[in-house]
Amino acid sequence: MSQRRQLSLNLFVYPGGHHEAAWRYKGTDIARLNDIAYYQDLAKRAEAATIDSLFFADGPVLADNIRYAARYRVEPITWLAAIGAVTSHIGLIATASTTYNEPYNLARLFASLDHLSHGRAGWNIVTTSQAAASQNFGLVEHPVHAERYEKSREFVEVVTKLWDSWEDGAVLADQASGLFADTDRIHAIEHIGKHFKVKGPLNAPRTPQGRPVYVQAGSSEDGRSFAAQYAEAIFTAHQTLGSAQAFYADIKSRAVALGRRPEHIKVLPGLSPFIGSTEAEAKALEEEFNDLIQPEYSLGQLKRMTGIDLSGYDLDGPFPRHLLDIDGNIGAASRFQLIVGILDRENPSIRQLINRLAGGRGHFVLAGTPERIADEIQLWFENGAADGFNIMPPWLTGGFDAFAQEVVPLLRKRGLFRTEYSGTTLRDHYGLPRPESRFAGRSLRASA
Repeated sequence: MSQRRQLSLNLFVYPGGHHEAAWRYKGTDIARLNDIAYYQDLAKRAEAATIDSLFFADGPVLADNIRYAARYRVEPITWLAAIGAVTSHIGLIATASTTYNEPYNLARLFASLDHLSHGRAGWNIVTTSQAAASQNFGLVEHPVHAERYEKSREFVEVVTKLWDSWEDGAVLADQASGLFADTDRIHAIEHIGKHFKVKGPLNAPRTPQGRPVYVQAGSSEDGRSFAAQYAEAIFTAHQTLGSAQAFYADIKSRAVALGRRPEHIKVLPGLSPFIGSTEAEAKALEEEFNDLIQPEYSLGQLKRMTGIDLSGYDLDGPFPRHLLDIDGNIGAASRFQLIVGILDRENPSIRQLINRLAGGRGHFVLAGTPERIADEIQLWFENGAADGFNIMPPWLTGGFDAFAQEVVPLLRKRGLFRTEYSGTTLRDHYGLPRPESRFAGRSLRASA
C-alpha cells in the first residue's frame, strides 16, 4: 500500500517577519535581529515541528527603502552554517545569485554547507532583479532579463559539473595501502562556454546529497522554463486557488515534456498566516499590523513592482489603473501581473492595495483560525495547486510559534504532514532521489 502524499513546509525567515511593519510590532524582539542565537533557537523550534527547511533570501544590494523597514541582508550561507551546527535534520536553503557570483566559488560554498550539515543544503537560484546591484560589482549596467537567464543556465551547468566531478567512492582513505583517493574517479570538467571557462575539478569530495537541492523562485516565462529544466522546489506567489492551479499544471507539464518526473518538482506557494482563536481576532491582528504601515515605504514597494509613483495621490482614492504599462518590459514580471489581477478582481483603493501587499509582497496573506488556515492548505494541496507551502510568518518568532503549535497539529491529525522525519537530508524530506554523478562509471569504461 502506497504512503499518502505528504505536505512540504518550509519556514521563510525574514528579519523581524514578513509584514513590512513587523519590526514596529510590540511582539517583535527587534534587539535580536542580528543575534545568531535568536535564529538558532528559531531553527530548533522549527525542527521540533518537523518543518522541511529554513529559507533565507538574499540580494547583493541595500534596499532603497531601508529608512522605513528592516530590509537589510546577512550573508545566508554563513548564517545557515551556524544554524546547521546546532540542528540535525532541518534543511538549510540559501539564496545566491548567478549574475553576481562565480560558479567555482559558489560550488565550494554550497558543497561545504552540505558537508557541514550532513546533507541538508539547498540553493535558491536567482538572477537578481535589482538593477542597482551592478554598481557594486563594477558593471556599467545591469544585464537585461533574458541575458541573466541565459547566463544562469550556463552557471548551473558549470556548478553541476563541479559537484559531479568527484564520483562516489573517489575517497579511499586506505591507511594500510597509503592511498587516499582514486584519482580515476576525480574529473576535470573542461567547461568552455559563452560566459564561463572552468577547468575543475572541485577541490572537495562529492557531498552527502550528491549535490544540494535546486530551488527557484521566478514565475516569468523565462523563470518557468528555467524551473522546469532545473528546479527541484519552486517558491511562488499566488493570490487565488485558480492562479496557483494554473501555475502548478504548467510547471508540471513543462517538466514532463523535458523527460522529468513531475513529483520531483515541489511547488511551494508562499503563505503568510495571521492566526487567531476566532476569525475576528485574526482580522484584528492583521489590522493591528496594517495600522503600523508607513506609506512612504509602501508606495516605494508599489513603485518597484508597478513602475508607477503614487506618492502624490490620495491613498483612499482609486488606483489609477490606466497608468500601468501592460505592454512594456515590466508588464512581463510575475508580481506586476499579480497586482493587475488584484486590481481587476477587487478594484481596491491605493490604501487597500498597499495593505494587501504589506503582509507578503504579493504572497497569499490569510487571517483566520487555525482550522481555517489548515483548511486552505489542505484545499490547495489536494486540488492541484501546491505540494506544500513556504510559510512566511508576519512577525517572529510569535507568528511562527502560533503556526507550529496550532496549525501543524491539525495537519498531522488529518494525515497531511509528518510526525517525525523519515530521513536526515533535505532530499529525504522532499522525497527526491540522490542524483548520480555524470562521470559515474567513466573510470571503469576507460580501463575496460
